[in-house]
Amino acid sequence: MSDDEAAVAVRRWREEAADQAVLLDGFHALKHALRFGARVRLAVTSDKAAALALAAELAEDLTEVIEERVLEVPAETLRDLVPRVHPTRVAALADRRGRQRNLAELAAPARPAPVVVLDNPRNLGNVGAVVRLAAGFGATGVVTTGDIDPWHPNAVRSGAGLHYATAVERLASDDLPAGPLYALDPEGEDIRSLVIPDDALLAFGSERHGISPEVRKRATRLVALPMRPRVSSYNLATSVAMALFHWGGLAQGPASG
Repeated sequence: MSDDEAAVAVRRWREEAADQAVLLDGFHALKHALRFGARVRLAVTSDKAAALALAAELAEDLTEVIEERVLEVPAETLRDLVPRVHPTRVAALADRRGRQRNLAELAAPARPAPVVVLDNPRNLGNVGAVVRLAAGFGATGVVTTGDIDPWHPNAVRSGAGLHYATAVERLASDDLPAGPLYALDPEGEDIRSLVIPDDALLAFGSERHGISPEVRKRATRLVALPMRPRVSSYNLATSVAMALFHWGGLAQGPASG
């Protein structure tokens, strides 16, 4: 790329970033965003040959798209554009998934899979990890309450761009979707004794304070994960994985050989 072309790429990047674009940090975030229909505005790398090699190995379906759309810029330019360069040396900017589409999916009357509710989470890395889990399990979406944005760059980075594979939104506690709400709480019923319905909300409290009084009041049932005595808690993403695995295992039945 010539100096002039690099300058144009930098100018475009800064214009798009100023227009509330979502930062896709790394090859895997770009890969997932493309696979799940994101409108990617601009993608750059400081090593296009390496990016194409990754595509050939991990995303053969996207090799041509990456060849056409990813621009190579000098390494120092990439360092100027992003807070920290991802090890894959790839970054992109994309439109956020449409809020109205997300809200419609979350409010659908016959949801095929639960909605994960993170009640006032405080750790963006945990939020992203939960989004990644929800996408993998085919959950309807992830809703957060409280003041942090689940589309923050740190959450998107941790989620590897899988925000585009499920409905991710921030809502007030009073605006949660309809459906039976199963709130995870140490005082609840053992989850192994329950069948989680497909249209359930699975609510998880904050890393420090647990379920809020507002969400607890609305809960259909309090549900507890099995835990050895004297162990205080699980990591948030681990708790979500256990609950979704319980739902999915019962919903899908035994795997065929």
